[in-house]
Amino acid sequence: MREIDRQIEQFLTHCSMKQLSKKTLKAYNQTLYLLANYLEQVHSITSAEQVKAFHISAYIGYLQERGKYTVACSCNHTQQNYPERRTDYKRSISKTTINNYIRNMRVFFNFLVEFDYIERSPMRKIKQLKNARHSVDFITDSQFESIIGSLDMAKFHEYRDKVIIELLLDSGMRIGECLAIQMSDIDLLKNCIVLPWENTKGKKTRTVFFSNEVRKSLRLWIRHKDSFIESEYLFPSTHNRALSVNGFESNMRVYGNRAGVPNVSPKVFRNNFAKRFLLNGGDIFTLSKILGHSSVAITEAAYLDLTDDDLREQYQRFSPVANMRVRQ
Repeated sequence: MREIDRQIEQFLTHCSMKQLSKKTLKAYNQTLYLLANYLEQVHSITSAEQVKAFHISAYIGYLQERGKYTVACSCNHTQQNYPERRTDYKRSISKTTINNYIRNMRVFFNFLVEFDYIERSPMRKIKQLKNARHSVDFITDSQFESIIGSLDMAKFHEYRDKVIIELLLDSGMRIGECLAIQMSDIDLLKNCIVLPWENTKGKKTRTVFFSNEVRKSLRLWIRHKDSFIESEYLFPSTHNRALSVNGFESNMRVYGNRAGVPNVSPKVFRNNFAKRFLLNGGDIFTLSKILGHSSVAITEAAYLDLTDDDLREQYQRFSPVANMRVRQ
């Protein structure tokens, strides 16, 4: 085993002890083993002590040059998944993805410095790539209705997914939080769901809410679910297991294409919740709490870039002169 492999294992063990999410651990694992393989194959480096800033810079350039799915953690991964068959094979890796790699590498090397594995981090002079800001994605009411209308309520999984979509739009939850809901977490009398800390991104227990309309949908769904499957999960798979995020996202692609709304994802419903909350007069501080953001700054950065149509609608509602005339 390479020395850097041992160092990565120590880091991942440390992260597990801190109870970081499975998604975060998976991202660290992928990022660091890709880096380790590159360092050995290109620079004959097998230990973190040997890594310098120019090695990291070269690796970033290597990722930009190679493109998607051309770099793998192991040969077996490439042989089993046939990446060359993908339509986006070798397309450029987004700056957002590379910046995520940079962030993950920075955390790893900072850990090594903190615990005296190395003296200085090679990431000190490495900066994030400049990335043009893109507005978040939204869908219209008609697109939402098209997706809902395309679902077959006679099929267990499509009925389930309809209720998930409605709950995502109504509550602003993350999809991972939603799929982890157990029956004991939901209170239909108070129209709320308590999300346990171990299932939230910020590792804090959070309460989310839903409307009376969604409560009706949830009551009917629970009755339907219980007639087929006895499960502790609110939204189980057809095999009575926890429904995976990847599985639901795959279903969403099918529904979106079927309804003529391509590129729809669970995040779109969370975005729509946030946008509607703000346009209906909600404040950014409350929204930040509902979404489970660690700070208001994160919420502001994500959701304050409203379109001209959004601003026009908001202006017409709050125009000082128009409102004075209404009172007259």
